[in-house]
Amino acid sequence: MPGPLIPYLTLPELPLLGKHTLHLVGHAIDIGPWSIKPFGTLVALGVYLGAALSMRYARRWEMNAEAFSKFMFWVCVWGFVGGHVLDEIFYHPEQVLADPLSLVKIWAGLSSFGGFAGAVLGVFAFKYKFRIKRILPFAEIMGAAFPVGWTFGRMGCSIVHDHPGMPSQLWFAVQYPDGSGGRFDLGLYEMLFAVIVMVVALPLARKTRPAGFFLGWTMLVYAPVRFALDFLRISPAEAGRAEADPRYAMLTPAQWACFAMAAGAFYLLYRACASGEAGNDPFRDALEGVDPAVFSKNKKPRPIVSNAP
Repeated sequence: MPGPLIPYLTLPELPLLGKHTLHLVGHAIDIGPWSIKPFGTLVALGVYLGAALSMRYARRWEMNAEAFSKFMFWVCVWGFVGGHVLDEIFYHPEQVLADPLSLVKIWAGLSSFGGFAGAVLGVFAFKYKFRIKRILPFAEIMGAAFPVGWTFGRMGCSIVHDHPGMPSQLWFAVQYPDGSGGRFDLGLYEMLFAVIVMVVALPLARKTRPAGFFLGWTMLVYAPVRFALDFLRISPAEAGRAEADPRYAMLTPAQWACFAMAAGAFYLLYRACASGEAGNDPFRDALEGVDPAVFSKNKKPRPIVSNAP
Protein backbone atom coordinates (compact mmCIF):
# COMPACT_ATOMS: atom_id res chain seq x y z
CA MET A 1 0.00 0.00 0.00
CA PRO A 2 1.33 3.48 -0.84
CA GLY A 3 0.34 5.00 2.51
CA PRO A 4 -0.99 8.55 2.99
CA LEU A 5 -0.39 10.64 -0.12
CA ILE A 6 -1.97 14.00 0.79
CA PRO A 7 0.51 16.51 2.24
CA TYR A 8 -0.28 18.66 5.26
CA LEU A 9 -0.78 22.06 3.63
CA THR A 10 -1.26 25.32 5.52
CA LEU A 11 -1.40 29.03 4.79
CA PRO A 12 0.64 31.44 6.92
CA GLU A 13 -0.86 34.23 8.96
CA LEU A 14 -0.15 37.72 7.66
CA PRO A 15 1.12 39.87 10.56
CA LEU A 16 -0.32 43.35 10.90
CA LEU A 17 0.81 44.66 14.28
CA GLY A 18 2.99 43.17 16.97
CA LYS A 19 2.20 43.04 20.64
CA HIS A 20 1.97 46.45 22.30
CA THR A 21 1.40 47.65 25.83
CA LEU A 22 -0.73 50.72 26.46
CA HIS A 23 -0.40 52.59 29.74
CA LEU A 24 -3.73 54.18 30.59
CA VAL A 25 -4.59 55.78 33.94
CA GLY A 26 -1.92 53.79 35.70
CA HIS A 27 -2.88 50.47 34.11
CA ALA A 28 -0.90 48.49 31.56
CA ILE A 29 -3.07 46.96 28.84
CA ASP A 30 -1.57 44.47 26.40
CA ILE A 31 -2.99 44.52 22.89
CA GLY A 32 -2.10 42.39 19.91
CA PRO A 33 -0.43 40.77 18.19
CA TRP A 34 -2.83 41.23 15.28
CA SER A 35 -2.70 39.26 12.09
CA ILE A 36 -4.86 38.17 9.18
CA LYS A 37 -5.67 34.51 9.79
CA PRO A 38 -6.42 32.16 6.89
CA PHE A 39 -9.43 30.51 8.55
CA GLY A 40 -11.19 33.76 9.38
CA THR A 41 -10.37 35.19 5.97
CA LEU A 42 -11.83 32.22 4.11
CA VAL A 43 -14.94 32.14 6.31
CA ALA A 44 -15.47 35.88 5.78
CA LEU A 45 -14.99 35.40 2.04
CA GLY A 46 -17.55 32.60 2.08
CA VAL A 47 -20.07 34.78 3.92
CA TYR A 48 -19.50 37.63 1.47
CA LEU A 49 -19.79 35.49 -1.66
CA GLY A 50 -22.83 33.64 -0.30
CA ALA A 51 -24.52 36.94 0.58
CA ALA A 52 -23.67 38.50 -2.79
CA LEU A 53 -25.03 35.50 -4.68
CA SER A 54 -28.13 35.46 -2.47
CA MET A 55 -28.83 39.10 -3.34
CA ARG A 56 -28.39 38.27 -7.02
CA TYR A 57 -30.93 35.45 -6.73
CA ALA A 58 -33.29 37.70 -4.77
CA ARG A 59 -33.32 40.27 -7.55
CA ARG A 60 -33.61 37.63 -10.27
CA TRP A 61 -36.58 36.02 -8.50
CA GLU A 62 -38.15 39.44 -7.76
CA MET A 63 -37.83 39.35 -3.99
CA ASN A 64 -37.91 42.71 -2.20
CA ALA A 65 -34.17 43.43 -1.96
CA GLU A 66 -34.28 45.56 1.21
CA ALA A 67 -36.37 43.02 3.08
CA PHE A 68 -34.12 40.18 1.98
CA SER A 69 -30.96 42.05 2.95
CA LYS A 70 -32.29 42.53 6.48
CA PHE A 71 -33.34 38.87 6.57
CA MET A 72 -29.79 37.78 5.71
CA PHE A 73 -28.40 39.93 8.51
CA TRP A 74 -30.71 38.36 11.06
CA VAL A 75 -29.96 34.83 9.92
CA CYS A 76 -26.19 35.36 9.87
CA VAL A 77 -26.10 36.90 13.35
CA TRP A 78 -28.26 34.15 14.82
CA GLY A 79 -26.24 31.54 12.94
CA PHE A 80 -22.90 32.66 14.34
CA VAL A 81 -24.28 32.99 17.87
CA GLY A 82 -25.94 29.57 17.68
CA GLY A 83 -22.81 28.08 16.14
CA HIS A 84 -20.76 29.06 19.17
CA VAL A 85 -23.28 28.56 21.97
CA LEU A 86 -24.31 25.07 20.87
CA ASP A 87 -20.69 24.15 20.19
CA GLU A 88 -19.88 24.98 23.79
CA ILE A 89 -22.91 23.17 25.23
CA PHE A 90 -22.68 19.93 23.26
CA TYR A 91 -18.97 19.65 22.46
CA HIS A 92 -17.39 21.31 25.50
CA PRO A 93 -19.87 20.94 28.40
CA GLU A 94 -17.06 20.68 30.96
CA GLN A 95 -15.77 24.08 29.84
CA VAL A 96 -19.21 25.65 30.24
CA LEU A 97 -19.45 24.28 33.78
CA ALA A 98 -15.99 25.61 34.62
CA ASP A 99 -16.49 28.98 32.92
CA PRO A 100 -20.10 29.89 32.00
CA LEU A 101 -18.83 33.08 30.35
CA SER A 102 -17.35 30.89 27.60
CA LEU A 103 -20.85 30.92 26.10
CA VAL A 104 -20.44 34.56 25.11
CA LYS A 105 -16.93 34.23 23.65
CA ILE A 106 -18.22 33.96 20.08
CA TRP A 107 -14.72 33.98 18.61
CA ALA A 108 -13.63 30.89 20.57
CA GLY A 109 -15.20 28.18 18.39
CA LEU A 110 -18.06 27.25 16.08
CA SER A 111 -19.97 24.14 15.11
CA SER A 112 -21.75 23.72 11.80
CA PHE A 113 -24.95 22.23 13.17
CA GLY A 114 -25.02 24.83 15.91
CA GLY A 115 -24.88 27.41 13.14
CA PHE A 116 -27.71 25.68 11.29
CA ALA A 117 -29.86 25.64 14.43
CA GLY A 118 -29.09 29.28 15.14
CA ALA A 119 -29.96 30.20 11.56
CA VAL A 120 -33.33 28.44 11.88
CA LEU A 121 -34.04 30.43 15.04
CA GLY A 122 -33.06 33.57 13.14
CA VAL A 123 -35.53 32.72 10.38
CA PHE A 124 -38.41 32.42 12.83
CA ALA A 125 -37.31 35.46 14.85
CA PHE A 126 -37.42 37.50 11.64
CA LYS A 127 -40.79 36.00 10.73
CA TYR A 128 -42.40 36.99 14.02
CA LYS A 129 -40.65 40.33 14.34
CA PHE A 130 -41.92 41.55 10.96
CA ARG A 131 -45.05 39.37 10.82
CA ILE A 132 -44.02 37.60 7.63
CA LYS A 133 -46.59 35.02 6.59
CA ARG A 134 -44.47 33.39 3.88
CA ILE A 135 -40.97 33.01 5.27
CA LEU A 136 -39.91 29.96 3.24
CA PRO A 137 -39.11 31.94 0.04
CA PHE A 138 -36.67 34.06 2.05
CA ALA A 139 -34.88 31.01 3.42
CA GLU A 140 -34.95 29.29 0.03
CA ILE A 141 -32.89 32.03 -1.59
CA MET A 142 -30.18 31.66 1.02
CA GLY A 143 -30.39 27.90 0.61
CA ALA A 144 -29.74 28.22 -3.11
CA ALA A 145 -26.53 30.20 -2.50
CA PHE A 146 -25.43 28.32 0.62
CA PRO A 147 -23.16 25.76 -1.13
CA VAL A 148 -20.90 28.58 -2.35
CA GLY A 149 -20.37 30.02 1.11
CA TRP A 150 -20.09 26.54 2.62
CA THR A 151 -17.30 25.61 0.21
CA PHE A 152 -15.13 28.51 1.35
CA GLY A 153 -15.95 27.89 5.01
CA ARG A 154 -14.83 24.29 4.75
CA MET A 155 -11.80 25.43 2.78
CA GLY A 156 -10.84 27.32 5.93
CA CYS A 157 -11.29 24.15 7.98
CA SER A 158 -9.08 22.20 5.58
CA ILE A 159 -6.30 24.81 5.71
CA VAL A 160 -6.10 24.88 9.52
CA HIS A 161 -6.81 21.13 9.84
CA ASP A 162 -9.15 21.62 12.80
CA HIS A 163 -11.11 18.41 12.16
CA PRO A 164 -8.52 15.63 12.35
CA GLY A 165 -9.85 12.10 12.22
CA MET A 166 -8.65 8.67 13.21
CA PRO A 167 -5.16 7.44 12.27
CA SER A 168 -5.04 5.84 8.84
CA GLN A 169 -2.50 4.62 6.30
CA LEU A 170 -4.94 4.81 3.39
CA TRP A 171 -3.82 6.87 0.41
CA PHE A 172 -6.41 9.63 0.99
CA ALA A 173 -5.25 10.26 4.56
CA VAL A 174 -3.24 13.40 5.32
CA GLN A 175 0.37 13.28 6.49
CA TYR A 176 0.11 15.05 9.86
CA PRO A 177 3.42 16.56 11.05
CA ASP A 178 2.84 15.98 14.77
CA GLY A 179 4.24 12.46 14.76
CA SER A 180 0.82 10.81 14.58
CA GLY A 181 1.40 9.74 10.96
CA GLY A 182 -1.49 9.65 8.54
CA ARG A 183 -4.95 10.77 9.63
CA PHE A 184 -8.29 11.35 8.01
CA ASP A 185 -8.90 15.08 7.55
CA LEU A 186 -12.65 15.61 7.74
CA GLY A 187 -12.49 19.32 6.93
CA LEU A 188 -10.77 18.48 3.65
CA TYR A 189 -13.30 15.78 2.76
CA GLU A 190 -16.24 18.07 3.50
CA MET A 191 -14.69 20.81 1.38
CA LEU A 192 -14.38 18.43 -1.58
CA PHE A 193 -17.99 17.34 -1.10
CA ALA A 194 -19.11 20.98 -0.84
CA VAL A 195 -17.41 21.70 -4.17
CA ILE A 196 -19.48 18.94 -5.79
CA VAL A 197 -22.70 20.28 -4.26
CA MET A 198 -21.83 23.81 -5.41
CA VAL A 199 -21.09 22.67 -8.97
CA VAL A 200 -24.50 20.99 -9.13
CA ALA A 201 -26.42 23.79 -7.37
CA LEU A 202 -25.21 26.69 -9.51
CA PRO A 203 -26.73 25.49 -12.81
CA LEU A 204 -29.88 24.31 -11.01
CA ALA A 205 -30.41 27.86 -9.75
CA ARG A 206 -30.60 29.24 -13.28
CA LYS A 207 -34.23 28.20 -13.22
CA THR A 208 -36.71 29.23 -10.55
CA ARG A 209 -37.68 26.26 -8.38
CA PRO A 210 -40.55 25.89 -5.91
CA ALA A 211 -39.73 27.29 -2.48
CA GLY A 212 -38.15 24.56 -0.38
CA PHE A 213 -36.42 22.75 -3.24
CA PHE A 214 -32.87 24.01 -2.67
CA LEU A 215 -33.09 23.83 1.11
CA GLY A 216 -34.47 20.30 0.99
CA TRP A 217 -32.04 19.10 -1.66
CA THR A 218 -28.96 20.48 0.11
CA MET A 219 -30.03 19.05 3.45
CA LEU A 220 -30.83 15.67 1.93
CA VAL A 221 -27.43 15.23 0.28
CA TYR A 222 -25.48 16.61 3.25
CA ALA A 223 -27.07 14.67 6.12
CA PRO A 224 -25.96 11.13 5.10
CA VAL A 225 -22.48 12.29 4.09
CA ARG A 226 -21.92 14.08 7.39
CA PHE A 227 -23.36 11.13 9.31
CA ALA A 228 -20.89 8.76 7.64
CA LEU A 229 -17.87 11.06 7.94
CA ASP A 230 -18.33 11.50 11.67
CA PHE A 231 -17.52 7.81 12.19
CA LEU A 232 -14.00 8.75 11.07
CA ARG A 233 -13.56 11.36 13.80
CA ILE A 234 -11.02 10.95 16.56
CA SER A 235 -12.30 8.62 19.25
CA PRO A 236 -12.52 9.99 22.80
CA ALA A 237 -10.49 6.92 23.79
CA GLU A 238 -7.46 8.25 21.90
CA ALA A 239 -5.27 9.78 24.57
CA GLY A 240 -3.81 13.23 24.23
CA ARG A 241 -6.12 14.51 21.51
CA ALA A 242 -8.15 17.55 22.54
CA GLU A 243 -10.02 17.49 19.20
CA ALA A 244 -11.96 14.35 20.10
CA ASP A 245 -15.71 14.97 19.94
CA PRO A 246 -17.91 13.64 22.75
CA ARG A 247 -20.27 10.79 21.98
CA TYR A 248 -23.85 10.44 23.15
CA ALA A 249 -25.05 6.84 22.83
CA MET A 250 -22.08 6.18 20.50
CA LEU A 251 -22.93 9.04 18.12
CA THR A 252 -21.57 12.58 17.89
CA PRO A 253 -23.93 15.53 18.40
CA ALA A 254 -23.76 16.20 14.65
CA GLN A 255 -24.81 12.62 13.86
CA TRP A 256 -27.89 12.96 16.02
CA ALA A 257 -28.66 16.27 14.33
CA CYS A 258 -28.41 14.54 10.94
CA PHE A 259 -31.64 12.67 11.71
CA ALA A 260 -33.49 15.96 12.20
CA MET A 261 -31.88 17.39 9.08
CA ALA A 262 -32.93 14.42 6.96
CA ALA A 263 -36.50 14.61 8.27
CA GLY A 264 -36.62 18.33 7.49
CA ALA A 265 -35.23 17.66 4.02
CA PHE A 266 -37.97 15.17 3.18
CA TYR A 267 -40.63 17.58 4.40
CA LEU A 268 -39.26 20.49 2.36
CA LEU A 269 -38.91 18.43 -0.81
CA TYR A 270 -42.42 17.04 -0.40
CA ARG A 271 -43.72 20.55 0.16
CA ALA A 272 -41.89 21.84 -2.93
CA CYS A 273 -43.22 19.02 -5.13
CA ALA A 274 -46.79 19.30 -3.84
CA SER A 275 -47.03 23.09 -3.87
CA GLY A 276 -47.62 23.47 -7.58
CA GLU A 277 -45.70 26.74 -7.45
CA ALA A 278 -44.10 28.03 -10.61
CA GLY A 279 -42.15 31.09 -11.63
CA ASN A 280 -41.30 33.99 -9.37
CA ASP A 281 -44.73 34.42 -7.77
CA PRO A 282 -43.85 32.88 -4.36
CA PHE A 283 -40.82 35.15 -4.03
CA ARG A 284 -42.52 38.26 -5.39
CA ASP A 285 -45.49 37.77 -3.05
CA ALA A 286 -43.49 36.82 0.06
CA LEU A 287 -44.26 40.19 1.67
CA GLU A 288 -48.01 39.91 1.18
CA GLY A 289 -49.72 41.85 3.95
CA VAL A 290 -46.49 43.56 5.04
CA ASP A 291 -45.61 47.14 4.20
CA PRO A 292 -42.21 47.06 2.42
CA ALA A 293 -41.47 50.49 3.89
CA VAL A 294 -40.63 48.89 7.25
CA PHE A 295 -37.45 47.56 5.63
CA SER A 296 -36.46 50.85 4.02
CA LYS A 297 -34.07 53.33 5.60
CA ASN A 298 -35.69 56.26 3.82
CA LYS A 299 -39.38 55.67 4.28
CA LYS A 300 -41.72 55.55 7.22
CA PRO A 301 -44.09 52.60 7.60
CA ARG A 302 -47.59 53.27 6.46
CA PRO A 303 -50.65 51.35 7.61
CA ILE A 304 -51.84 48.44 5.54
CA VAL A 305 -55.30 49.16 4.18
CA SER A 306 -57.39 46.08 3.59
CA ASN A 307 -59.77 45.98 0.63
CA ALA A 308 -61.80 43.21 2.18
CA PRO A 309 -65.49 44.08 2.77
